[in-house]
Amino acid sequence: MIIGIVLLLFIINVPVYLYVQTHWIFAVSLMLTALLLVFVTYFFRNPIRVLEIDDPNFIIAPADGRVVVIEPTEENEYFHEKKLQVSIFMSPFNVHANWYPIEGTVLVSEHQKGSHKGAWLPKSSTENERSLVVIETPSKVRIAVRQIAGAMARRIVTYAKPGHFAHRNTHLGFIKLGSRVDMYLPLDTEMFVEVGEHVRGNETIIARLTDKEN
Repeated sequence: MIIGIVLLLFIINVPVYLYVQTHWIFAVSLMLTALLLVFVTYFFRNPIRVLEIDDPNFIIAPADGRVVVIEPTEENEYFHEKKLQVSIFMSPFNVHANWYPIEGTVLVSEHQKGSHKGAWLPKSSTENERSLVVIETPSKVRIAVRQIAGAMARRIVTYAKPGHFAHRNTHLGFIKLGSRVDMYLPLDTEMFVEVGEHVRGNETIIARLTDKEN
């Protein structure tokens, strides 16, 4: 939708500029719409990435970005108990497609309205507009993935539906503009990344679940 609107503006500006090219303002308008078209096309890129792994307990990064949180925290929207929170902040220049981090059955997919504070702030996890997806693995371990809108993001798209099977290498959803993805994992999850590290969605192995049921 957004790309279509910007493309339409660019198409309209081209004949206007060609017809009245003596006026500088039309040249500026054409240049700005061209730059905007390049930016939105770049921003809404949705790459296909395939990762072949044998261990079903590996957790793959659900998004591109920088790891900003790895800590035990109380998750009070679904689990109502302490979980290991792993948060990835996406800048406007990151790919904003989101992938399933692990295979399993989708138990919950809920959207909640909220504010649009900076996605890097701790309170954004509970106060911003967000979407919660809970996945149960074949070994009955449940993890939660929360898509969070940021100060610029105004829409979260979630493809996951309750009852669907979350396959690896498939998209969970998409967040438009700067935003963040939180995951809530068992406390004994083995982590492979650290705070400050940059990860790539559906490419970086960030953790491994233990074989115990949760």
